[in-house]
Amino acid sequence: MKHIKLNIKTKTQNYSMIIGSDLTKKISKILFSNSLIFKNCLLVVDSKIPKRKILEIKKSLKNKKIFSFLLKAKENNKNIKSVDKILKILLEKNFSREDCLISIGGGITGDIAGFAASQFKRGLKFINIPTTLLAQVDSSVGGKTGVNTKYGKNLIGSFYQPNLVISDIEFLKTLPKREIICGYGEILKHSLIANRKFYYYLTKNCKKILQLSTPYIDNSIYESCKIKKEIVEKDERENGLRKILNFGHTFAHAYEASLNYSRKLNHGEAVILGMNTALNFCFDNKLIKKRDYKSIMNHIIDTKLPSSLKKFFKKKDAHKILSFMLSDKKNRSNKISLVLLKKIGNPVINKEYSKHKILKFLKKELSN
Repeated sequence: MKHIKLNIKTKTQNYSMIIGSDLTKKISKILFSNSLIFKNCLLVVDSKIPKRKILEIKKSLKNKKIFSFLLKAKENNKNIKSVDKILKILLEKNFSREDCLISIGGGITGDIAGFAASQFKRGLKFINIPTTLLAQVDSSVGGKTGVNTKYGKNLIGSFYQPNLVISDIEFLKTLPKREIICGYGEILKHSLIANRKFYYYLTKNCKKILQLSTPYIDNSIYESCKIKKEIVEKDERENGLRKILNFGHTFAHAYEASLNYSRKLNHGEAVILGMNTALNFCFDNKLIKKRDYKSIMNHIIDTKLPSSLKKFFKKKDAHKILSFMLSDKKNRSNKISLVLLKKIGNPVINKEYSKHKILKFLKKELSN
């Protein structure tokens, strides 16, 4: 695949996203072509990344003084303690704002590293090298960073755009199928909220995409990132349009928190379940066209995406799930704000419902 360059222009930062294969061997050239200059860099690395890939990156970072921090990238480690450890290294090694922090990992690694970069001396150069499909098509675009607390997911964080994103498709070949499915869920979400034509492309080619076959996986990453890029450029700080990217996420974040961020249900799987729940809610409330609802549900089943809420929860868990939904940062007053779908490509934001209505629906979902 020929390398693709997406230019992302926001009010706070203009930066490029490079998509292609074997990019880790060409980082110096990519930095030069994007006018990124620094002497020192800290690599924040997911501990599961193959050592040979890290060596490739270090070798490619010519004439740089390199420090490393290995991170066990789990939701339970996505906390302020991990940020403090990174900041301590930056301070001890006397980094300046002209130096650079480079994240190498999935969404958890990028969120933690990005937040640390935003806090250090009020802003350090930041490069994101996403290594999972989920991160490549979602969290690496848009500048959301943050950590979890016992009160909920991503409640402490910042909007901080990177200086560069390098999405090397070769990393995907090192992932288990479970991780590919998680990333596909976000690709599907982007099609549902913005592009019916892209949705039909996915339904036609989903097996080839999940097998990482070229050019289907390449096209899917590009189209997905393009959708998010266009949304973020219009609404960087989630004041309106960008909220559509949260389709399924209010339920998803509550599911994760209710399970204490257990590996039984990772983020991508939770988002797929959250979209499934949101679609059922749309159908119950006569918001979505029956034809579109059935098409999406059949696609979820055909691609063997996670669809059973009862695999993880019982009816009695509805109250716990609701309590985390009530703490969602998108809520206003005492109502729960949801992003819903009228039809494929036509989402609706700021739909507010009482906690009693949501609780009744959750109990029904966990009883069926």
